[in-house]
Amino acid sequence: MQEDINWIDQDPENAMTLPSRYYYDEGLFQQEKERIFMKAWHVIGHKNELSEAGQYIVTDIFDQSIIAVCGNDGEVHAFHNVCQHRGNRLVEGRRGKVESVFRCSYHGWCYNHDGTLRGAPRSKRVKGFKTENFRCPAVRVEELGGFLYFNLDQNVPSLIDLFPGAEKEIRGIFSDLDDMHLIEESDVIVPANWKVIMDNSVEGYHFTLSGKGHFALCDLIDFSGYTLRQHDYWWTYFGPSDLSVKAPYGAKFDKPPDPDDRFFNIGLFPHNTFYRFPFADFLGTFIMIPLGPEKSLLRFGYYSSLDPLPAVTKASIEWMNNCLGPEDIALNVSTQKGLRSMGYNQGRYMIDEARSNESEHLVHHFHTLVYKALHGSN
Repeated sequence: MQEDINWIDQDPENAMTLPSRYYYDEGLFQQEKERIFMKAWHVIGHKNELSEAGQYIVTDIFDQSIIAVCGNDGEVHAFHNVCQHRGNRLVEGRRGKVESVFRCSYHGWCYNHDGTLRGAPRSKRVKGFKTENFRCPAVRVEELGGFLYFNLDQNVPSLIDLFPGAEKEIRGIFSDLDDMHLIEESDVIVPANWKVIMDNSVEGYHFTLSGKGHFALCDLIDFSGYTLRQHDYWWTYFGPSDLSVKAPYGAKFDKPPDPDDRFFNIGLFPHNTFYRFPFADFLGTFIMIPLGPEKSLLRFGYYSSLDPLPAVTKASIEWMNNCLGPEDIALNVSTQKGLRSMGYNQGRYMIDEARSNESEHLVHHFHTLVYKALHGSN
């Protein structure tokens, strides 16, 4: 349609948003699946979750399931979660540990930590059967900022080439990144397109306008210093913490806050976000996993190097789970419903010349990356 052809040529400060069908059209969703997510880097977990031989994490994207496991050699291997005999999945749980092999529950075929076949019952009776001819196909694994990722495409750029400068940015905020461990993880199904969720997360325009959770967050930040910066395939938004706060999240400080404490988010296209709340000693992961045109899985993870957690940190996680998170999800659901309205097609980006703390330039940047992935650039 005409608006699609001209969309990429708009001046951002006068631009209209992507047409609403980009948030529910089945054909566009299938294009996103093939052109964005089947070529994307997907977070597996923190490297310390796969530091002992046999520890594994299973990650699904659409109908593909990937096992990442620490081998006896200390290296992390990833391969498709499927037995090479009749296609049964080898593992159903999200995390676990195997002592020696992955054993298929159907016919007992056993696989090493690198996906190669160790043995199969009755195989010695079968003409020409060789274990070396069977292995679960390997998948690319790389590390960035202490976290492991997999990619189903062997030809896309590496993490370091796709997100130059992101590693330094993350480590500048999380000095204890290499010592972190998983505190908790939860999955939430949301009846909204994955882009609705990302749009909401990359602008501060709604912070002072949309609910008590956001009002509380603004009270913890020196909002005048809130800054949103875009890079080629990643972005950051951050603001200094308000050091006049005495009891953030309703909890008292265990020790005086760091004078450089800040609220921080970094997003890696298309769907990975890492963040830190003011005064909280944790790294949060916020991963948007599309399940359909109007259905997404949100994976919330919390990591820290501290044990036990400070009172403020524990309170901030509880606040995210019970206040800010549900408030944002409610906005996601309401927006998805509105995008289906016959009374709406496109809106106006609120982008100012200064790219200020309430500007929607990161939303436009994100939409530009989606558009180019689907249609190419002029």
